[in-house]
Amino acid sequence: MAEEKNPEQNVEPNDAERAQFEQDVLKAAQDAMNLEADGSTNSTGSSTSSPTGSDNAGASQESAEKPADAEAPKGEEKSAEPAAAPDPTEILKQQLAEANDRNLRLMAEFENFRRRSAKEQLELIEVANGKLLEKLSEVQDNFERAFASENKAKDLDAFEKGMQMIYNQFAKVLTDAGLEQIDPTGKEFDPNLHEALMQQPSDTIPEGHVVTVFQKGYKLKNKILKTAKVIVSSGK
Repeated sequence: MAEEKNPEQNVEPNDAERAQFEQDVLKAAQDAMNLEADGSTNSTGSSTSSPTGSDNAGASQESAEKPADAEAPKGEEKSAEPAAAPDPTEILKQQLAEANDRNLRLMAEFENFRRRSAKEQLELIEVANGKLLEKLSEVQDNFERAFASENKAKDLDAFEKGMQMIYNQFAKVLTDAGLEQIDPTGKEFDPNLHEALMQQPSDTIPEGHVVTVFQKGYKLKNKILKTAKVIVSSGK
């Protein structure tokens, strides 16, 4: 009887099985090394025996917990938001209010100046009128003395001479005040200075010239106060 062979003892692996076996061994060794490396990394991160690792882990945790805004003061200054620019509308409103205030002040000052000037002008007119009236009152005094009973002259020539003196005094007062008579006798008719009452023929006065002055005119300086009323020649 032939002796039975043990298949497990006699069968040898072929080349493919050997290659597969070697790959499985290498993979198992690689997995073991990876597991060992992961374990050493975890133990190093959690171990307190390595000061460098603990410092790095603490710094990482602190930097992770610390907010970005709570860094250094310089960082705060850099990250601070810039001040908001002023609103142009508000600036214009402020400028308008200031302009209105200045305008109101100027108007008030001008109104005060106008009132003050008007008051000063009235005072000057009153002073000028006062001086004129003072001189005219002297003429009135002379008239009253001339008409007094004790001064009545029996000589008409003396009375006429006295009246002539008072008239000259009165005329001088008016002339000194700037009053000037307009006597256009024989002059060409000027509608700006004369008022024609009528026309009449004349042998001696040319046409368009004044024949007779019915009432003299007056002007103060260069201002016409009253035009002269005249009769104008119509020629021959």
